[in-house]
Order: sequence, then structure tokens, then C-alpha cells
Amino acid sequence: MRLGRVIHCVDAHAEGEPSRIVVGGVRDVPGTKMLDKLRHLEREGDALRRLLLFEPRGAAPLSADLVLPSAHPEADMGFIIMESSSYEGMSGTNTINTATVLLETGMLPMAEPITTVTLEAPAGLVRVSADCAAGRCERVTFENVPSFATKLDAPVQVEGLGEVRVDVAYGGAFCAFVDAEGLGYEIVPDEARALAELGERIRPAVVDQVEIAHPVEPALGVLSFVVFTARPRVRGHARNATVVAPGRLDRSATGTATSARLALMAARGEIEDGAEFVNESVISTHFVGRIVGRTRVGDRDAVVPAITGRSWITGFHQLVLDSTDPFPEGFQLPDTWGAGRREALLGRPA
Repeated sequence: MRLGRVIHCVDAHAEGEPSRIVVGGVRDVPGTKMLDKLRHLEREGDALRRLLLFEPRGAAPLSADLVLPSAHPEADMGFIIMESSSYEGMSGTNTINTATVLLETGMLPMAEPITTVTLEAPAGLVRVSADCAAGRCERVTFENVPSFATKLDAPVQVEGLGEVRVDVAYGGAFCAFVDAEGLGYEIVPDEARALAELGERIRPAVVDQVEIAHPVEPALGVLSFVVFTARPRVRGHARNATVVAPGRLDRSATGTATSARLALMAARGEIEDGAEFVNESVISTHFVGRIVGRTRVGDRDAVVPAITGRSWITGFHQLVLDSTDPFPEGFQLPDTWGAGRREALLGRPA
């Protein structure tokens, strides 16, 4: 076999949401901070993301996390988050999956009953506490980056729907929250396709009509998710479905969305510090969120969320690239990747 490269990966899922953790085969990326490295890959090295996540090696629901050494004096390791259509500053499921893989494979030392590690994500430091027993992580809690609300009950005109009210908050990624029940949805698996398509209709309307701006880091001022909310169905406090580009649902309750939801609840005086908030996913898994501190981000009042969830390793892979492979950067088809893609179907810029 004529191998151009071999990439070593460990796959895992956090409450149903899959990640591919890259643990070998990629040399370090230029830049000092993980955000600098992310921007370099985005500008000059996006072929790696496409190789990992596009077909025939990947799939639309999959994310990838590139594990790298961190130059930050407080960090044990760094990671860059690559989604099927974008790079993200922070992701709860990717944090939980990455921490679990680092500990269960021995890349970072595990201590029982609790292991603490600090990871550098592009959005900042993420402090992780893992409950460990018999060589595995039974659950992972991470202290997220400060989270804050920016808009409450903002009116947005959506073609075909009329006026929709949205809340916007940052939880490591910007989220626009929409009441699903007001639009006739309960957030159950049979609604997944309809909710994904609806979210992709709402997203550009929010971007056009609502300011999405981070008060400190302009590069993070991007609307990542539309999040539908509803009443709980399996003993939680609430339920949500996060629409991720190119138009699919996060299988988990979404750590960044849960953090942003805590910031919204705090802004409205609906939750006390330390109280548990159990957030259900479309497949009835859940994350548990708490507010563990208060701070400010620029001119914004912010909360410090802690999110708890579980992860399971699902496979060990050596992804290979044959030098004669006609799809070195993979491809996409609109049956699963959505019809309105910015990239051409063969994974090249349109």
C-alpha cells in the first residue's frame, strides 16, 4: 500500500455525541495558543479536518479533536476542536471525550478516585475533574469558560415562520435559543430531521438581525448553534436539541448550550449558584450543570458553569491515506450533509 500518511485516532461518545480524538500522526501546528493553532489550520491546514470528518472516513455527526502539547503553564494538554463544518472555540462533548481518552489510554496519568487535569481549548483553559475507578472514567466534570447572556427575547423575522423570539448566550460558543413547543415540537427522535432543517432556516435570520459579538475576543463572535428548548420528558429540568451545521442534531444535551442556558437562567434570576440543572438530549441522555462562580467578561456579567457527563471509548483507528486515493480531502453528498453547502460536494471550496 502506498501510504501518504497514517493518523492514529481513538473514537468515543459523550452521552451519544461522537468524537474522533487524534492522538498521533500529526506534527505540532504553528502558533502559541490553541486559538492561534486553530486559526492556522483554518487558513492553511483545513485538509486535515476534511480528511478526518468527510466521507469516506467520517460522517456528518462526527467531530475531531487534535491533541497537542500546550504552552500554557497551567495546562496539562491542549486540543483543537474540529466540527463537520467549522472549528469551535469550546465544546462540552469534545472536552468530555478528549479527557476520557487521555486518561483511559494513559496519555495523562489517572488517579483514583478523582483525577484533575487542565486542558487548553481555543476559547481558554478548561479545568476537568474525572471520577475514576478500575481504570476508567465513570464521569467527567469540566469547569467551562465564563458564560454570559447577550440578548433576551429578541424578535427575529424568519421566512415562512414570521416573528420568532430568541435568547442569545455564550457558553464557549454562541447559541440562539428558541422555544420548540411554541413551534409545535416536543424534541423527540422522530422530529430530528424537521428540527435540523428548521434550525438551519432560523440560523441565518439570527445572524442577519441580531448582533453576535464577544466582548473580549472578536474571533469568537460567531453564532455556532440554534438550540430548541422544551419541557423535560425523563426526570430532568429541561430538554434541548442543538442544531449543528450542516444541519443535524447534537445527540447529547450539548455542554456549551447547557452552559449558555445556565447563563440565561442566571440573567433572569431563575437559578441559584450551586443548584443542579439536569438538561436532557433528544435521545434522553443528559448533562448536569451547576453555576460554581460569578465573574465578568469585558463589560458583561458572567457565570462560571460546571458540566458533568459520561463518555465511552468506541474504537481505536489508524486512518490511512493511499497516495493514489482520489479523495484525499474526502467528499460530501447532500443526502446527509445538507443541500446548501458552502463547499463543493467533493470537499473543495465552491
